[in-house]
Amino acid sequence: MPEQLWITRLLNQAFAGPVDALLRALHISPQYPQAPISNAVAMQVLVFAILLILFALVRSRLSVDNPGALQHVFEGLHGFINDQSEEIIGHHSSQYTPYLAALGYYILVSNLIGLIPGFESPTGVSPSVPLGCAILSFFYYHAQGFKHAGVGYVKHFAGPMPLLAPLMVPIELISHLARVLSLTIRLYANMFAGDMVTLVFFSLIPIGVPILFLGLHIGVSFLQTYIFVLLVTVYLQGAVATDH
Repeated sequence: MPEQLWITRLLNQAFAGPVDALLRALHISPQYPQAPISNAVAMQVLVFAILLILFALVRSRLSVDNPGALQHVFEGLHGFINDQSEEIIGHHSSQYTPYLAALGYYILVSNLIGLIPGFESPTGVSPSVPLGCAILSFFYYHAQGFKHAGVGYVKHFAGPMPLLAPLMVPIELISHLARVLSLTIRLYANMFAGDMVTLVFFSLIPIGVPILFLGLHIGVSFLQTYIFVLLVTVYLQGAVATDH
């Protein structure tokens, strides 16, 4: 039986049966049928619940004349992402802001939640979490490329010279697939390393010094969120550029 966080244990006690049945219906045999929900999955459920509650609170308290602190925070984050995408993609970038903002919120909360005792950062617990974000972004920017240019988007993989198309197509395909690997490893490795360093110093020097590493963890969390969203924005720009 794997080590479970308290929230993972609660979810397994409540939903182990239905989850196990669903996995078996999909021809997936869980290693631990009595505990099919892993810590990473449990933490993702918690992150989703936190974001849902925050969005509901912001929505219920929206005000033009007297905005609250939470509204200012979300407006600031949304404005930052919107301005960045407009600078990189262009004037038509506002249609991509909802996805980029949602991606940023999810990764940021996933990174920061590990600072709370009894929780873990899902982005640093399992590479499947960053991989899921990377794969979703991969399909999203390609879907937007086809939406923008139609079937002509395929020309993007052939390069500027038709004679070099047989060489360029495999190179481009490998390059785009490598983006998924790069996004995954960068986010997972940095968050995993940050969690390990914090845990080590907490075990060695439980008072004083670890606060510095908590501050470092917060900085890394914001930085890795920014880099992930920035790279996806750049990939979107390449997919919807007007010269395709």
